Amino acid sequence: MTKVALRPYALLPRQYDERQVLASTVDAWGRVLWLICTEARFPARPYGGRSAEPLALPFDALLVTRDGDSVRERTLYDVAVRPGGLEALPGGGLVVHGTCVTGRRNGQVFDRGGRPRRRFAMGAHLIQLVGDRRAGLWACYGDEGMYGGDPLSADALARWDGGGNRLHGFRTPEGARFVVEVDALNVTDSAIRVAHPFGRVLVEQRTGEPPSLWSSLPVSGIRGLAVRDRSLLLGGSEGAGRLHHCRLADGGTVVTGRGELVWPNGDPVRRYSRPVGRGPHLYLRNPRSMRMWYVLSMPD
Repeated sequence: MTKVALRPYALLPRQYDERQVLASTVDAWGRVLWLICTEARFPARPYGGRSAEPLALPFDALLVTRDGDSVRERTLYDVAVRPGGLEALPGGGLVVHGTCVTGRRNGQVFDRGGRPRRRFAMGAHLIQLVGDRRAGLWACYGDEGMYGGDPLSADALARWDGGGNRLHGFRTPEGARFVVEVDALNVTDSAIRVAHPFGRVLVEQRTGEPPSLWSSLPVSGIRGLAVRDRSLLLGGSEGAGRLHHCRLADGGTVVTGRGELVWPNGDPVRRYSRPVGRGPHLYLRNPRSMRMWYVLSMPD
């Protein structure tokens, strides 16, 4: 089986303390964002491990952005949620989501100067937020959110705008008896692609159009999805690092090759944080480290 190595993509400069990173992502422009709390505590977690938390809310955070070799920083003032994720907006704005002490307003919009513009409710158990360059934001929700009674997170996937307004939810494939968490998401400026576990289907939705069924998937439990003129699936029942190269044929997805994903040093990839899928690129991070991002890109 062919081994495919991830490439190092972006490294948090060493002058910043990795332990103080609250959230990180790769945005629609290919920039890597790290949200840092300079005065953090490190509570023990029930299932092991430690992660940073702000000492109190609200707090000021440091946003570090890496774009190729360029690194810049700015301050976000009066962050009123414990961040779980973030996403960049056109024009320099930012959306942060997480948990809050009181109420349901767990989302916050910041302007390009780092000043808070609006707090809003974004739904419970939001597990990933991926945006495009048109200020469209796609939020993935887990089971606890979908069945917890909060209408904002009742769908597995919902679309928001950059002002904090929920536009619509993702409709589960026809015939689905219940709503389940999506397996993988790929976002571009013109379309989203969703690997849905019910019936193992790949669904596409273009801007302003209803969802359309692409094809059935040959494997279940996909965790990452990259798309060019073909598709690349990461994960499945054979292992988290298994790669499936696919093409579309007669309404189905045909596997044309398989591979095994490895880290740059050759070690097999067995665990990773939820991948960020953007067109032909998959961005991954080792769950033990917030410092380094890696990329897997489909060839032209």
